[in-house]
Amino acid sequence: MKLCSFIHNGFASYGVMSPSGVHPVQNAILKSYPTLLDYLKSKPIVELTKLCGEPLPSSEITWLPPISKPEKIICAGMNYRKVYPVKGIAPPDPDNIIIFSRHTETLVGHYAALERPRGNAAKTFDFEGEIVAVIGRSGRSIAKKDALNHVLGYSIMNEGSVRGWMKHSIHAGKNFHASGSWGPWIVTSDDVGEIANMQLETRVNDKLMQSAKGSEMIFSLPNLISYISEIMPLSMGDIIATGSPDGTGGSRNPPSFLKEGDTVRVSVSGIGDLENTVQKVM
Repeated sequence: MKLCSFIHNGFASYGVMSPSGVHPVQNAILKSYPTLLDYLKSKPIVELTKLCGEPLPSSEITWLPPISKPEKIICAGMNYRKVYPVKGIAPPDPDNIIIFSRHTETLVGHYAALERPRGNAAKTFDFEGEIVAVIGRSGRSIAKKDALNHVLGYSIMNEGSVRGWMKHSIHAGKNFHASGSWGPWIVTSDDVGEIANMQLETRVNDKLMQSAKGSEMIFSLPNLISYISEIMPLSMGDIIATGSPDGTGGSRNPPSFLKEGDTVRVSVSGIGDLENTVQKVM
């Protein structure tokens, strides 16, 4: 099942994506559960298809991030092996899982514009394709062997970064407004294969920049979930970005940062494509 959120005729809604289009949830359900997260917290996911109406053409909707306001957005850093751009040698693996967080307003939906920052920040605006896991069952101190039972499904993120500001702090470089995106939808775990077999590819203006399998992650998704849940409870709708492989603009020699008008498309096998175009801040 593909779960999505969108705007149609000026109103926010959610529903299920099928080959026929986007099936919006019935108005009575929308009134009781205004967002997808509200629904997921209250009703069985397996019933959602029965509660949706006739399909809308994708051309009539504006995509939103699937979960409009997740309680937490946790990102894994340095979770793929990447060579130094000058020497071409991969640094040693990190001893521990590295995480940081993003704010909701830093991420937009499928086809929405990415904001290229103003001033010096624009000079190091970068892309990062990632596989996202969405939590479907809350938990604390989750054992690795049980971790995947807490996953609702998977999605895609362009975890946009301003490299120059990451030298100020990771938080600063990762939290520029509308610098990244996620979506277009969540594919539930029962409809997609193991994350280790997912192929991630990122293209900028149709040029392949990143390509890796989920199996290449240094720390697996069960490790990430178990580690994060020792620090904080994981809640329904929380999203975990699992890290970005080699090939980002800042990892290249010379660097290849994003410019106004560039189109970034992140593809993950079994999920789909997430596409956005870069615009300057008005």
